[in-house]
Amino acid sequence: MPDEMKNRLQVFIRKQEGYQKATVENLSKMSGGASKETWAFDLAMSGHELLPLVLRVNRRSPLPASIGLKDEFALMTEVHGAGIQVPRPYWYGKDDSGRSFYVIQRIEGETIVTRLHKDVQYEKARDVMPAQLGKILARIHRIPSARTRFHFLPCRQESGSSALGQILFYEDLFRRYSPDPHPALELAIRWLKRNDPQPGHLSLVHGDYRLGNVIFTEKGVRSVLDWELAHIGDPMEDVGYISVQAWRFGIDAKPIGGIGERADFYNAYEKAGGFSLDASSVQYWEIFGNLLWAIITILQMSPFLNGYSNSIELASLGRKTAEVELQLLTLIEEL
Repeated sequence: MPDEMKNRLQVFIRKQEGYQKATVENLSKMSGGASKETWAFDLAMSGHELLPLVLRVNRRSPLPASIGLKDEFALMTEVHGAGIQVPRPYWYGKDDSGRSFYVIQRIEGETIVTRLHKDVQYEKARDVMPAQLGKILARIHRIPSARTRFHFLPCRQESGSSALGQILFYEDLFRRYSPDPHPALELAIRWLKRNDPQPGHLSLVHGDYRLGNVIFTEKGVRSVLDWELAHIGDPMEDVGYISVQAWRFGIDAKPIGGIGERADFYNAYEKAGGFSLDASSVQYWEIFGNLLWAIITILQMSPFLNGYSNSIELASLGRKTAEVELQLLTLIEEL
């Protein structure tokens, strides 16, 4: 399989202008990635150093909420052009079976959050990353003319509502894919509908902005990854989502990824030009973020339950639904 993929990839790359003599080397499958296969490789060209790249390929059963690789590639191209810290996009294509893929820059660093939490070498990174994440998010939200610039992205805003379009979209997926009743999720959906905040600004929303989706080194954040849930919406969605309990990875006392306090993240976000924060709105979107993650666990375990995938990783996500349900009940009860 790796040799076959290497040959197909090399044929594709040699069709690109300026890369007719390029050679694919050191192709290896990377761990992680519930919705995409990810491969690292180097591109050798005459008279040049090796070019480190990543190949991302859609799985047979992509996440139903995903924008698709073609739009994700177009989005990353625009975001990279705006000066945001994302891997440089190179090429988009489809294989013989019709599966989409793209090739992007490979940025050296780490993504595994438990290493960030425990390894001594990341002690400084733990201190600076909450503020760095706030600054980067502010720059994402302030990309100008987002609705026209990212016209290919979904915009689920309902008239007079900040969140209803998002709620209805994920409620529909929940009802279509869930094999079992989930009273806690039903309660959360009703609560979110009844407490929808006033419409605010519209901006580019990453949709999955958290630790686990960033590359970091000893100096902190290097790049933002995984834009497949991006859309046009309320920027407070990203601000609330990063504090979802699941993204603290067991260190619940530090709500920003298990490494920092909300104030450090919020202050850096506002100082970097982000939109003014409203505590009740951010709290609302944190509850929405927990609901979103619960529904995504249901969506991701669905291919395993239906026999379309034998991935243990996808199957294991199903047990996390109950953990998020408990957190939703706790958050709503505390209000």
